[in-house]
Amino acid sequence: MMKAAHGHGVALPTMTRRFVPTREWEDARQIRGLEGEHTAMAYLTSCGWSIEAHRFRLGRHDVDLIARRGHIVAFIEVKTRRGTEFGSPGSAVGRRKQAAIAKVADIWRIRFGHAGDEYRFDVVEVSEESGESPAINHIEDAWRVLR
Repeated sequence: MMKAAHGHGVALPTMTRRFVPTREWEDARQIRGLEGEHTAMAYLTSCGWSIEAHRFRLGRHDVDLIARRGHIVAFIEVKTRRGTEFGSPGSAVGRRKQAAIAKVADIWRIRFGHAGDEYRFDVVEVSEESGESPAINHIEDAWRVLR
């Protein structure tokens, strides 16, 4: 689709995004990530957490999971890996990613938080070894945001 530039007669391309249902995804990393998020949700609910949001977005950033247990709300980054040759899955959550998650978490907190809620940032590592059930490591209070 082309659009004329305002008053210049020059055609500029416009960017449009096409929604692609997850069943049509082809990138193995995206599929593995979504499966890891589903595994993390099942694990968390089995531990008494309720899932408040999945992939809560703000612009191009998101929080994978937002879970609640009583007055504790956890903003959770899920990292899924097949092996540990590149370190633990959680080691991939660097300072830049933490800052992006914190910004999105602030918006969720303003919109949906309750008086008396306590907030923290967690990481759920999902490690998949071929032919075995995934191993799950829930790192509670994985980092703090300095204000």
